[in-house]
Amino acid sequence: MSELIFYAGTMDCGKSTLALQTDHNHSSRGRSGVVFTRLDRAGESVLSSRLGLEVPAVEVDAELDLRAYVVEQLSGGARIDYLICDEAQFYTEEQVDQLAAIVDELGIDVYAFGIMTDFRTRLFPGSARLVELSDRVQVLQVEALCWCGARAIHNARTVDGEMVVEGSQVMVGDTTTERSHDVAYEVLCRTHYRSRTTAAGSQHAHMSATPLPFG
Repeated sequence: MSELIFYAGTMDCGKSTLALQTDHNHSSRGRSGVVFTRLDRAGESVLSSRLGLEVPAVEVDAELDLRAYVVEQLSGGARIDYLICDEAQFYTEEQVDQLAAIVDELGIDVYAFGIMTDFRTRLFPGSARLVELSDRVQVLQVEALCWCGARAIHNARTVDGEMVVEGSQVMVGDTTTERSHDVAYEVLCRTHYRSRTTAAGSQHAHMSATPLPFG
């Protein structure tokens, strides 16, 4: 039986690395697949990991009908045994419905990988729909760590070094916005997310609390 499986976690938990490994494992056994991604950090039409590995991919924009794309490929003579769908949190709810249809109607395995919640601790619509429809939801076992060493469960966004909890849900990290603000992300434990204490902020607080070497 074909399945829709959602592998979920925070940033830095190795989801894209697992996506690449899953594609390798299946292709090395003679299976033929298609890799999809959306808004990858390395640019358009590529699936990359922070370890430096990458493969070409089909870019999923908001207008792409995934089921129609797969049917067109099959009608043209292509063989498709599985799909790798990275950055699935950015897919629309309709596209997740299309992935479920691909599994049920076409008998193709779908492996989706994504972040569960955004920088506001709210579920991404694509991730929420995957939780609702997937045959299995697997929480990745590689734990991302907060700067304090505790398990990180929240994705924090910083703008010009300051943590923010408002703004557009989708904004690719390690980039610069149209307002020329530096946007970055880091993972935090719940305690430091709630106190809005990032790694940079913790260093500043530590330095401020260090007594002067005289007096």
